[in-house]
Amino acid sequence: MLWLNEDAVLLCDHRMGVVGKKASQDWVRIEKRPVLVATDPERVGIVGCPIAPPLKPCLLTLRVDSGYSGFIRIGTASVCLDILTGLTDGSPPGTVKYTVSSPGQAFVNQRGAL
Repeated sequence: MLWLNEDAVLLCDHRMGVVGKKASQDWVRIEKRPVLVATDPERVGIVGCPIAPPLKPCLLTLRVDSGYSGFIRIGTASVCLDILTGLTDGSPPGTVKYTVSSPGQAFVNQRGAL
């Protein structure tokens, strides 16, 4: 499972909605880009979701369901992994997820460097 850095691409289930992201820490980096940690992917905007009214497009990420490392932390925050998934605020409520399309790097995984 690869770590996510700030270059990671997260998409809503509609495959065009791109999740914005900003690392909350900047002292651990992969390829000069900050690593994402818990709760970086939560409560952030989504742009480009193609769903149109009367349905609600995905505009915001909600809590992460899974994908935080259980044993690797930066400070007190768990590292985000490429298996990360969570819900969006899109319709139908409670069913539309966001997932990782690309981790942003291909070198560091949960067990160390590849």
